[in-house]
Amino acid sequence: MEVVLDAKDLEYRELNEKIHEILNENPNVKKIILKNVLGQRFIGNGIQKKDLVIEIYGVPGGDLGMFMNGPIIIVHGNTDHAPGNTMDDGKIVVHGSGGDVTGHSMRGGKVFVRDDVGYRSGIHMKEYKDKFPVLVIGGTAKDFLGEYMAGGVIVVLNIDNEGNDLGKIGGKMIGTGIHGGSIYIRGKVDESQLGVAADIKEFTEEDRKRITPYIEEFCKEFGLSDELKNKLINSEYTKIAPISKRPFGKLYTPDLR
Repeated sequence: MEVVLDAKDLEYRELNEKIHEILNENPNVKKIILKNVLGQRFIGNGIQKKDLVIEIYGVPGGDLGMFMNGPIIIVHGNTDHAPGNTMDDGKIVVHGSGGDVTGHSMRGGKVFVRDDVGYRSGIHMKEYKDKFPVLVIGGTAKDFLGEYMAGGVIVVLNIDNEGNDLGKIGGKMIGTGIHGGSIYIRGKVDESQLGVAADIKEFTEEDRKRITPYIEEFCKEFGLSDELKNKLINSEYTKIAPISKRPFGKLYTPDLR
């Protein structure tokens, strides 16, 4: 079952109430199409219906999919700040750019952004047992990517939406305070771009195998060619990971080891 909802002139509370009314009254609904979205916040927040697709035409406001556990959200446009904030499971696919703090505190699920993301994306992503968050960025990221990252994977593909190499990595203070997880950036990253506690590690074939499924899924979501997919998979990446699991431990407690 598919439901179409026109968000034009709806205040964000009203829009979200209508979405929840649809789900409560129609337990068999599989897709909700939102048209004329313009800045409404909190769309998809807390929804736990795993077989649901929310398709958005327009630009959703902040905290898209916050606390979401299961649905797929597809955005035909850009997003405001913090899509995927503290998301527990599911997927967000952005056919455009993501705002600042994209993937803020993700606990699980996947966020795929076709173009660029803003500042502090992937901040405090974390993993626990079978919960493993993934953020894949087609273009580049602004400063403080992966700040205080505690788990999961971030992949930056460094291409434009036509499949051309951007020729720049972009961003400073990458991985500031990182103490878990890994960041993979296609191309070379200079050590001067790293933040405190981040380190450049060897990119191995095991790393390539690790990120290949995410690249394949990214290319499938955005309809990219097999030629480009193979190029992205076989490119060289810079791997950024923590210097240690407790990079700031000596600042607060004596080292008793």
